[in-house]
Amino acid sequence: MRADLLTREYPPEVYGGAGVHVEYLSAALRRAGTDLRVRCFGAPRDEEGVTAYDDSSVLPGANAALRTMAVDLAIAGDCAGTQLVHSHTWYANFAGHVASLLHGIPHVATTHSLEPDRPWKAEQLGGGYALSSWCEKTALESAAAIISVSAGMREDVLRAYPALDPDRVQVVYNGIDTELYAPDPGTDVLERLGISRERPYIVFVGRITRQKGLPYLLRAAERLDRDVQVVLLAGAPDTKEIAAEVETLVGELKRERSGVVWVQEMLPRPQVIQVLTHATVFVCPSIYEPMGIVNLEAMACETAVVATATGGIPEVVADGECGLLVPIAQVADGSGTPIDPAQFVSDLAGTIQGLLDDPARAEAMGKAGRERAVQHFSWDSIAQRTLEVYRSVL
Repeated sequence: MRADLLTREYPPEVYGGAGVHVEYLSAALRRAGTDLRVRCFGAPRDEEGVTAYDDSSVLPGANAALRTMAVDLAIAGDCAGTQLVHSHTWYANFAGHVASLLHGIPHVATTHSLEPDRPWKAEQLGGGYALSSWCEKTALESAAAIISVSAGMREDVLRAYPALDPDRVQVVYNGIDTELYAPDPGTDVLERLGISRERPYIVFVGRITRQKGLPYLLRAAERLDRDVQVVLLAGAPDTKEIAAEVETLVGELKRERSGVVWVQEMLPRPQVIQVLTHATVFVCPSIYEPMGIVNLEAMACETAVVATATGGIPEVVADGECGLLVPIAQVADGSGTPIDPAQFVSDLAGTIQGLLDDPARAEAMGKAGRERAVQHFSWDSIAQRTLEVYRSVL
């Protein structure tokens, strides 16, 4: 079977969970015998079967969403000869839709997030948000099958697009490479970053976006015991506004306490793994998270997780077993904003501190988290489930 996988992100240009998903899924599909061609954005790739489309020179000066659509048209034209196309995120959904029409082939789309649930993107894209929303809606409502990365994500898809036939929306989880993501006993990265092994620390890993909820964590961190270090592997802000907000909050935190370490550049994966390994608690304060692959990464490193009970997170983080979930009541406007932000911050701080106060429990949860990651989220099983979806539309 030949399938063309369409994506914005592909190694080495990976900045989010969708890119990680595509990287490992493509490798697992090839191991399963699929004739897979990858079509991605960015600089040329050396890998066989991978074609990159330079988006830096397309429609110079145009809105970013319009430029994305132009790249999608080029990708769609090159899909001739494949049996199906499989797109990931709105950036490539339009390419999958056009390729399906042009070549008369099925389009499978994986939803890692939804535009209606990210209204803050209007800050980033302006009128381009209307274009990205149109691309996603048009592609999903026409797709032969939709893959959601969690049951929570599936519910969101059917809520956002009620015209969809529920039978066309299948759940195939994100996965984790538990050979790569495994405890690292080394400490050289910690030493270089200035993280003390003599003090407990919490860690956040993610992009600086509204959905990741970093400002809530920074406010919660103000309430933690003063000996607790706060480590932030956080960069790539979506907008100047959220960048400024995070910079202000980090500055205030640093004035109040020592042990605040903020790494703004993307660290190589092995370095992130070492930082995750030695953390007492990994914190995921997201207000919107279809699944939250970063929680799986922390679990695989034997680190206890404190995460928001939203989206697909409860399907990954077994509450009370490999971590603790923080309840959140959210505004029903698609933004995920807490109805009572102060209560959410208080609950987040209390849950984190409670686990910090019981390091033996945190350690036991970390070990249980790795066991869960190994048993339930292997990429080979996810590839087989994806192939079942492919066969259902051919």
